[in-house]
Formats: sequence, C-alpha cells, structure tokens
Amino acid sequence: MAMLGGADVFMSDPRDDYQNELTRAPSFYSPLHIFDLPGGEAKHYQQQYADVYFLRLALLKPAVEQVAKEAWDDFELGGEKATQVDRVLDVRQGELCWVVGTVYMEMTLKPSILQDISKDHWISAPPTREKFISSNGVGDEFMLEDESGRLRLTGSHLQSQMLVTGCVVAVMGTENSDGVFEVIDMQVPDLPRQPQRWEREKGQKQGKKLQEDKPSGGKIAVISGLSLTGVSGDTIMLDNLTDYLLGESSDLGVKISRLIIAGNSLAHSSPIPSREEAVAKRTGPRKYGYDASAYNAGPSEQFDKFLSTILPSIPVTLLPGASDPANVTLPQQPLHYALFPKSRSFCAPPKEKSTKADWLDRVTNPWTGDIDGWRFLGTGGQPIDDIYKYVSGGDDRLDMLEHVLRWRLSAPTAPDTLWCYPFQDDDPLLIKDCPHVYFVGNQPEYASTVIRGPAGQSVTLLSLPKFSETREMVLLDSETLDVEVLVIKQGDCGNAS
Repeated sequence: MAMLGGADVFMSDPRDDYQNELTRAPSFYSPLHIFDLPGGEAKHYQQQYADVYFLRLALLKPAVEQVAKEAWDDFELGGEKATQVDRVLDVRQGELCWVVGTVYMEMTLKPSILQDISKDHWISAPPTREKFISSNGVGDEFMLEDESGRLRLTGSHLQSQMLVTGCVVAVMGTENSDGVFEVIDMQVPDLPRQPQRWEREKGQKQGKKLQEDKPSGGKIAVISGLSLTGVSGDTIMLDNLTDYLLGESSDLGVKISRLIIAGNSLAHSSPIPSREEAVAKRTGPRKYGYDASAYNAGPSEQFDKFLSTILPSIPVTLLPGASDPANVTLPQQPLHYALFPKSRSFCAPPKEKSTKADWLDRVTNPWTGDIDGWRFLGTGGQPIDDIYKYVSGGDDRLDMLEHVLRWRLSAPTAPDTLWCYPFQDDDPLLIKDCPHVYFVGNQPEYASTVIRGPAGQSVTLLSLPKFSETREMVLLDSETLDVEVLVIKQGDCGNAS
C-alpha cells in the first residue's frame, strides 16, 4: 500500500503554513460586591420598610435640588418667581413653588396584602394582572410624599411623564383651591457621575498599561433566559451554543473573552403549585421528608453539564433570575454552590473569601462590576417587568431602562410592588456611579441604544431577549462597546447583525 505524500512527510518538522491553535482573548474582570447581604444574625427583617423610602429621599434629595435649581433658577410665571419649599406640607395655596419628594401612585388594581389574605376564601385565585394602571385612569392618583406627609398631584404635564412609585423627583407648580398641587414642570436626579475607564485600577499608569497590553478585537457575550426544562430540545439548544462558544462551529467564538448569563437559566426549578393543587395537598394524605416524585433534577444537571463544558475555555458571570432557585427578594443572592457538582471546581468554596474573582463567578441580581475597564450594571429583568405594570401608554423597554438610570434607582418600585430586603443604613439599589453598559435580561425582544448625560456620560442600554425563544446572544466589543446580536441556530455558525 502506497503512503500518501511519500515517506518523507513522517517524523518531520511542521509546515510553516500550518494553522496555529486558536487562543481566546483575555478578560480583565473586577466585580463589585455592593449587593451582597450580610450573613448570619446580621441579616434580619425586623426593621420597617418605611426607612427605605426615608433613606432614598435623604440620599437623592441633594442631587434633585441641584438639578431643579439649575433648571428653575430664573423661571417666572406672571411676574412671580418660583421658590423652593422644604417640605410638602409647607406648600401654600396660590404660591408658585417647587418641592422635592418621593412619588407614590395610588392604583385600584395594584395588589395589597389584604387582597392576598382574602384569596384564601376564594374558590379559585384571579389571574395575575398584566398592568396595575387602569385603562381609563379612574381611581389612579399621583402623590408626592416626604417625612411630613403627602401632597396630591395633578396636571397635564404628569401624563407625559413616566412615573412609578418610589422615584424621587422635584415638581414645580401651585396648589389650587381643592388642595391639589398642579404640576407645571418636573425634574429628576439624572445620570450620576460616570467613572473613567480603568479608574479602579492602581493609578492611571496601571490602567493605561492594561489597556495597552490587552489585545483588540475581544467580545463580551451577554445572554439571558436559557429556561432549561431538562427535555431533549434543550440539549440541542445547548449543544449549538456550546459549539459556538468553544469555537468549534465558528472561529469568531474564541474572540469572546467572557460570558454573562443574566438570569432565568432554569425554567421552573421550584414551581409554585396552583391553589387547587395546594388545597388538594392539604386535604390529602400527608407525606413527610423528601418526595422524589415531585422533584426533577434534569434542568439543574443539564445546566451544570453545560457550564462544566465551556468553563475550561471561557470565564462565566452568572446572575440569578425570577425562575432560578434563589431568594425571591432583591437583591437576589448568588446561586448556591451545591447546584454545580461538575462545574464548582471553577469557583472557590463558600467559606473561602478572596479578592480575586472566580472563573465561574456566581453573583447577585442586580450586579455591577468592571469588565475590561468598563463599568457594567445588570439585572435579571424583574425591576423592568414591574415598571411595565405602571405604564399606561408606550411599552418601550429601552425607555424604561433610561428612566431607571435617570432616577438613579435600579429597582424603584421596591419594596412597594417588588420585594426587597429592608435596608436600614445604606441602600445599594441606589445607582451611585453611572455605568458604561446597562443590561436587563428576559425581555420580550432585543433592543439597544446609547443615551447621553448632562456631564458627557455615555451609556449603552441592552434589552436582552430570552435565548430559549429567540436564540439571540448579544456581543459587545471590549474596546468600542459596539453592539451586535448573534442568532445561533441549529446547523449554522451564527448570523450577526
């Protein structure tokens, strides 16, 4: 049998034109831990939630006052100049003034604890409401409150503004004969100071050196809503995604320096039973201990296998979401170490604390940190989904993302209609530094834009769809922050747009 190419090709040096092995771009990663809750006895729920609102108002009031003074310093109406009032109860009828407070929206469709208690007496629970605001606006009122009391707001200007319970604003106008404050104009805190790129590194020289040493062309991948159920269809979806991330279906995959998974990795890891099922369980025979028939380990095992396959090649930042096995209240704490028997070797044990980030970084929701010098802020989607219920007109998710940043509140409706931890001394849900990238997972569709701030801030907004439905993954250029969306389908190498 003749040897292909001749005997001289064996035991020889490699050819000069031999393709070099593909190498992945490095990722400079420095997470912040501002959403970590205290452990042990330091974490408790004895404090009142009213303190959360008083704390937010105290921290945001100086910023709102500065913006309002710059906007209304020379404003006059009918020869009368607008003056500042310290408290909402100090507003006087007929006087042109402005005051700072927290918005409260009185809505007839908004859920209350009394309604939750009364559900126990219903034959079947009513469906979950898609909106809190009524279609005709009857019964919905705007309030402005501070530590002194509440002031009812009215005026056509309110209809053109996006407002939710919890945001801190300044309103200008006058009180009418009915004791209602007619709003002429409104101001919000607007974007806070944005840190410079590499600002957290040790001095500008070190940051500049990191920027020079980092090769260009790297990508940061952001994805959400894997929604694994353990069925065979999920395996095909994960195999296609794995092939791309590992560079087996496309050389572009190795340009990804880090993967961010923004919540809802599991579809229903701990489903809440319906009211009929709960009643049947209470009336039926009691079963104590572990119930194997009611537990499905398939989704978590599938997700763990996926992570263990890609982690040797690519670092992962993992946020929990609404359907993941984590605490319901915001900020959600990292997914437990025990959920990842195959991939937990890539993260430090729970008791070991290190300043160095893990290769598999299990983080909180919301989460913030620096990637390649850029400040990132992201959530699993619950705050935006809750804001959507307050909005009567447009359903533009990017507009909601922009308002969240300009309100400087990552979850403004918490704790009114969104559960959160009752913070006492500091509220990490306040946005103190303007991010360069703000992403929100598990939204109806992909959308992206860039907004600007009064001091030159530039923020890239990303509304991430559910990957299980759209097969879309978002790629950010690590140098320019340019955005492209990649569609990963079965049998192809991904289509970017």
